[in-house]
Formats: sequence, C-alpha cells, structure tokens
Amino acid sequence: MDYRKVLAWAVAVLIAVSSLGVASAKADINKEEEQRSLQGIEPLNLAVLIQDDLVSQVSNELGVTRDFIRSLPQGSRVMVGYITTGSLQVRQPFTTDLEKAAKSLRVPRASEGSSAFNPYVEVLEALKNFDSSWTNANALLLISDGLDTSRGFDSTAAGHTIDIDRAISAANKRRVSVFSFYAPSVGLTSHSRLAASYGQSSLNRLSNETGGRAFFQGTTGFVTFDSYFSRLRETLNRQYARAR
Repeated sequence: MDYRKVLAWAVAVLIAVSSLGVASAKADINKEEEQRSLQGIEPLNLAVLIQDDLVSQVSNELGVTRDFIRSLPQGSRVMVGYITTGSLQVRQPFTTDLEKAAKSLRVPRASEGSSAFNPYVEVLEALKNFDSSWTNANALLLISDGLDTSRGFDSTAAGHTIDIDRAISAANKRRVSVFSFYAPSVGLTSHSRLAASYGQSSLNRLSNETGGRAFFQGTTGFVTFDSYFSRLRETLNRQYARAR
C-alpha cells in the first residue's frame, strides 16, 4: 500500500514537472514569435515616455516593455524618458543600442509628489529630440493617464487644451506619430471615472490626429500591457511594413 502511494506521488510530481516544462517552452516560443513579429517593418526612431506618477502596477509591465524595445528591427533608434513634476527626465538619449535602451527603464515613482499635472508639455520637450535629418519613420509611445490638470480639472475641455493642440501641431510638423497607452495615476484617474474618461479622450485625440493610435481597457482598474503591445505590434506592422 505504501509502495503504491509513493509510486502515485512520484507520477504526480513527474506530470507536474513536465507540465511546467511545456508551459515554459510555450512561453519562450511566444516571446520569440513576438520579437520576430516586428522584423518585417522599417527601422523606427521611437521615443518612449512614461508618466512618473502612474499606479504601482505599471512597474509589473517593465518586462514586456523591455521585450518590445528589444523586438524592434536593427537600425532603430530609441529614447527613454520619464514625465515627472514639471520636467522631462531623459534616462536614455536616442541610441541604436536597443539593449541599452531597454535596460534604462526604471520603476515609476507612483507618488503624487511626482505628478506631471500636464503630460503634453513634456511631449513637446521630447519631440525636440527628433533629428530632422533622420530618414527612418518617427514614433512616440506615451504611457500616461492623459489628464491635464495644470489649469484645473475641466471635463468640458477634454482633448481640447492649449497644450494638446500644441503637441499635435509639433508632432505633425516633425512627422512623429504618437501612440499612447492609458494607465491610471495615483491621483484623480485612479478613483474618478470622469477623470479617466477625460484623460483617455485627450490621449485618443493626440494619437488620432498625429497618425498614431491610443490603447486603453476601460475607465476602471488596470490589468496589463500585454494586449496593448499585441495591438501596437499589429498596427506598426501595417503602417511601417518594409517595401517588398
């Protein structure tokens, strides 16, 4: 009887280990497929901007963000910056070293003390880093709650503030398509559906009017960037496919 119990336990362990191995292998294959999925596009000049006061769950998404940067085609240039209180902190100026750019990502501070109040002013600053002599396509990925409270919270002005207008104009002048991921901040957008809707409307307009696309999952909660990056890859493959 004891022998049978031991045998059953051993079989159960072998099955569990085997299942883990299969799951790990599938995860590795999926990651390799994702990294290959952008090799059919033209190299990009991409600025990645992250709002510093986003909720702490965003720190769990650094891995998939690094993987996305690494998956860009060789010859791409990447800049990494953080939108924090009244300034743009450039962690990594534009570089063709994708691994270096990926490693420059840090955990957002997730503190109201680092609130940007207005992410669009820093988008304007980031746009100045694109060199007009570059021949690759230009794109900017803004990870933000999209909320501009610098002149007070006026929901009737959603998507139509002075700085959003300026950011759209500057992006179009420099031929930079702005893609955006919505994530709530530790401030208003984490507990106000109205504020979240306001922020999303602003991101949507910025992206739509610059040739990019905005991605969000509803006005409450935050889950993961996995679906965002999946849809972003599909969009990039359509927009920047290599000439055949």
